[in-house]
Amino acid sequence: MPTISVLMPVYNAQPYVAQAVTSILQQTFRDFEFLIIDDGSTDRSLKILRAYAAQDLRISLVSRPNTGYVRALNELLARARGEFIARMDADDIALPDRFARQVEFLRHHPQVLCVGGAQDWIDGAGRFLLHHPEAETHAEIQALALVGHTPMNHPSVMLRRQALLDIGGYDEDLCPSEDLDIWLKLGERGQLANLPDTVLQYRQHDQSVSEIYQVQQTAKRRECCERAWQRRGVVGQYQFKESEPWRPVDRRSRHRFITMYGWWFFNRGDRPGAIAYGLKALRAVPWSRQSWTLLICALVKPLPSAP
Repeated sequence: MPTISVLMPVYNAQPYVAQAVTSILQQTFRDFEFLIIDDGSTDRSLKILRAYAAQDLRISLVSRPNTGYVRALNELLARARGEFIARMDADDIALPDRFARQVEFLRHHPQVLCVGGAQDWIDGAGRFLLHHPEAETHAEIQALALVGHTPMNHPSVMLRRQALLDIGGYDEDLCPSEDLDIWLKLGERGQLANLPDTVLQYRQHDQSVSEIYQVQQTAKRRECCERAWQRRGVVGQYQFKESEPWRPVDRRSRHRFITMYGWWFFNRGDRPGAIAYGLKALRAVPWSRQSWTLLICALVKPLPSAP
C-alpha cells in the first residue's frame, strides 16, 4: 500500500498541468500513488496526462464527462489507498521536498490530522508575486476558520485519509468553500497545523476557481461557519467577517490587482515583469491614467534597485 495518495482533479489546465504533474513525480519522497481525474477537459489536458501516465506507473488516470472538481475529489478519495491524502491542483507547483516534510511532521505529531504550509504565489507566467505564510498553530487556525477566513491553502495540505473519510469527505453542497468546511470539521476531531516552510508555488490566473467564484465563496463560507457554530454550540459567540477580495472579482478590481503587481515588479527591479503588467493594465482599462503611468515608468524610468 502506498504511504500517500495524491488527489488531483483536472479541467482545462493545458497551460499548467505538465508543470503540476512533473512537480509531483519529482518529489524526494517517492512512495505514493498519483490519482488523477480528467473532468471532461475540452483542451489538450487529457492528451498531456495520458503521456505522463504512460511513463510512470504511479499515475492512475480516469477521464469522464465534467461533474465539477468537488465530486471528482470524492471519487478520487474513494479510490485512494494511502495512509495520507495529498491534495494538488493542476495549475500549481509542489516544491520537491513537500511530501517529505509533511509526512515527517504527521509521523511526529499523531494528534495532527492535517498539515499545510506556506506558499510562494506566482502568476500565470510563473513570475513570483509574494510569499504567503499561514497561521501555524491549531488555535490560530480554528480562530480564523470560525469567523470565515480560510487558514489553510487546500492544494498545499496533507491529511490523514481515515480522518477525511470519518467526516464524510467533501460536502458538494458547500462548493466552492468545501475546504473551509473540512478545516472546521477536522478541528472538532483533532488538530491542524501549517508548516513555516514553503511547500507550494500557488498560481494566480484569471481562470482559477478562486477568482471566478469569489462571490459564491463568501456566501458558502458563511454557511460553513454557521453550521460549525451550531455543531459546537457557540452560536452568538462568533461573528462572520467578510474580508476584502484577495483576488479580482470584476474588471475594476482586476485592473487594481494588475497595477499593484506591476508596481511590485518595478520596485523589485524587474523591468520585464513591470512592462508585462503595464501592458496587461492597458489591455484591461486602456483609458486609465494609472495604466499609462505604470507602462511608461516600466519602459523608461530608472529602476529603484539600479545603482
